[in-house]
Parts: sequence; structure tokens; C-alpha cells
Amino acid sequence: MFGIVRPCGHRLGDGLKTEWMAHLCGLCLALRSDHGQLSRVVTNYDGLIVSVLTEAQTERTAGQRRTAGPCPLRGMRTAPVARGEGARLAAAVSLVLASAKVRDHVADRDGLLKRRPLAAAARRVATGWDRAGARTGAELGFDTAVLVDAVDRQPEIEALAGPGTPLLAVTEPTETATAAAFAHTAVLAGRPGNREPLAEAGRLFGRLAHLLDAVEDQETDAASGAWNPLTATGTSRAEARRLADDAVHGIRLALRDAEFTDGRLAHVLLAHELRISVDRAFGTAACGHAAHNSQGGQGGLPPQGNPYAGQGPGPYGSNNPYGGGNPFGGGQPGMPGTPSGPGGPGGLPGPGFEPPKPGRRGFWAGCAVFAGLCCTCKLCCAEEYEGPWSRKKREGLCRDCDCDCCSNCNCDGCDCCGCDGCGCDGCGCDC
Repeated sequence: MFGIVRPCGHRLGDGLKTEWMAHLCGLCLALRSDHGQLSRVVTNYDGLIVSVLTEAQTERTAGQRRTAGPCPLRGMRTAPVARGEGARLAAAVSLVLASAKVRDHVADRDGLLKRRPLAAAARRVATGWDRAGARTGAELGFDTAVLVDAVDRQPEIEALAGPGTPLLAVTEPTETATAAAFAHTAVLAGRPGNREPLAEAGRLFGRLAHLLDAVEDQETDAASGAWNPLTATGTSRAEARRLADDAVHGIRLALRDAEFTDGRLAHVLLAHELRISVDRAFGTAACGHAAHNSQGGQGGLPPQGNPYAGQGPGPYGSNNPYGGGNPFGGGQPGMPGTPSGPGGPGGLPGPGFEPPKPGRRGFWAGCAVFAGLCCTCKLCCAEEYEGPWSRKKREGLCRDCDCDCCSNCNCDGCDCCGCDGCGCDGCGCDC
């Protein structure tokens, strides 16, 4: 999975999380149904927004959902999934853009694609995806040539860019491609009046995706010598942040001009989650589920939850009227029961004691554990799990949430009332 919009289930709430998963699984199954199993690898978080926008503009019918069979990524559970033209358009767009990305990697001779046989195979796969995406797009009345043209123009623009080149000149092809995809959702939904505002939202979404990708990759690109738009144009991170914030604000304004039947999920993803994506890319966000501050504590508490830590002498400090320090750890240094001694209170392991760490699992044992993690959905949803081979502590993929459960909102979730679709009436958010 990839994409800049990676919402946390705690922010979405049960209702919108189910809807979001329905669109994600709907995109994956639309790819499989129309283009085969291999095409499912291009499933991405951003592509499903096309499906979300299409459905948000149409009246809900029973035919928009079907029950999908068990899947390892859902813990072998069935689930309702989105179906219809929106999911198919999302699949076509994802295929064409993924094809362009593969060709770009082949041209750059990245990783294993330095080898000619693998590069040739990748080109064949990319060509097949181009044709498949164009075929599905044509069935839906969408000309994917605008996407291909935008992708083809990108290398030429990058080759001409240099210090002083406006950064927005580099992001223009991406903006054009996403604007076309967003605008076509209005055509599929039968709402021609929405084409202009959704094209504007798509244009700014493409700009934001390009900017955040550049910000996140800047250090890696500098180390590897790869081309990066911020470095090449001499754009500062402060200027990139300003452009990103302006894009988020512009998307919100564009969504207000569009008419939706039920725009709650679209609003949450494109108004609230994009703001969080910007904070995450620029390193200005902290996860609300395990908020550590500069004092090293959790939730604003000092380390270990000690209410006296960092606040001078406590009840067991040097000003203790009974003379001497912590009754559970005082005494002479090096004596049993002291931090520097062989044990803690009563000879128990002291603070410096570390139990022996288990070794790595073997290959087949790790495979078995990995299969178990997949089937129980812990790879995606667990707050913490043990790596199948390394035994290191890991966080579930969707736990990288950077949330305060509703970010700047004071409500418990953004699916509660009605701020232009998501429901933040009176809760204080700036949407």
C-alpha cells in the first residue's frame, strides 16, 4: 500500500472506517476482476479517493455494495465492498499511474531493474497496465491519454528545471492528471456542475502529493544522488510547507463548491486527513495514542509516570525528614537492593537488569508466524506485535496514525454532525 492519505481508524470512527475499507477493498477487487491478480499490487490509498468521490455524489443503492469473501488482510473475514463505475475508474487511474512509475524506475535503473532481463519484464508489465487502464477508461468515457501525456512530459520538465525554477512548474503534470481524474467522477455521477470544483480539488491534490513525496524523499535522494524537485529548484522546506498548506486550504474551499449526496468520508479524507499528512511529512505531528513529549513521558507525564520526576526533591529526595533517600533503593552504592548493586528491593532485579533477548527465528518458523500475523490482521491493525523473524517490536501498518483521534477537533470523531459533510458543528475545527 502507498499514498499520502493514510487515515487512522480512531479518527474515522466505526462507520466511516467501514466505508473507507469498502472502497479500499473495492479498488483491489476491481483491479482483480478487470485486469487479473497481478494488477492488485497497484492498490493504493490515494486511488480509492476517486471511488469515494463518485459515490459521494450519487444516491446510495443496494447495488453499490457486495459482500466479498474472506481475505487474509481482513483477518479472513468477509466484508461489504464498493462496486461500480467509481471503483473501476479508480482501478484504471491506478494502473496507468503505476505503469508510469514502473517505466520511470526502469529508466533510472533503480535496484534490481539494473538487470536487463528484469527491466524488460517490467516494461512488458507496464505496457500491459497501460493498455488495460486505457481499455477500462474508454468503457467509462475517460480518456487516459491525459494521464499518459502528463507522465511523459514530467521528465522533460525536470530536465529543464534548475535553481530559480518555480516549483509549481515541476508539479504541473501531476496536477493535470489528478484534476482530470477527479473531474470525471462528476461525469460518472451525473453532476456536471461539480466538474469545475472537483477539477480544482484534484489539481491541488496532485500538487500536494508531489510536494509531500519530494519532502519525504529529499534526504534519501541527496544521499543517492537522485533528482529531487526541492533540491533542484532551490526551494526551501518553509516555502514547500507554505505551498502545501495553501493546497490543503484550497481543497477545502473547492469541496464547499461541490454538491454531494453524502460527502462525509470525502470531506474527512480530503480536508482533515490531508492536513495530517502534511504534518506527518514535515515532522510536526505526534501520535495521540502514545503521545511522548520532550520530557520523555507519555501523555505529558514525566518518565515512568513518576509525578515527582524532574521537579526537584520529592518525598524520598535529599530533603526527606527521615534522612535518606528512597527507602526502596537507598543505602550504600553497590549494596544489594541499590541501582548499582546486584539486585533491586529484596534482591529482585534492579533497574539496570535486562533479561536475555530471544534470538532470531529460523526461516520456516518465521514464515509460519508471518502467516499467522496476516490471518489475524495484526500486521495491519495491531498496536504492537513481534517481528516474525527478527522478534523486534513492530507497529501495525495502520498504527502510523499521528492522530489525536480528531486532530484539531474537540469532538470524539468527525462523523458526528455537519461541517460541510464530516460533522464538526460547534466542535472548533477550522474546516
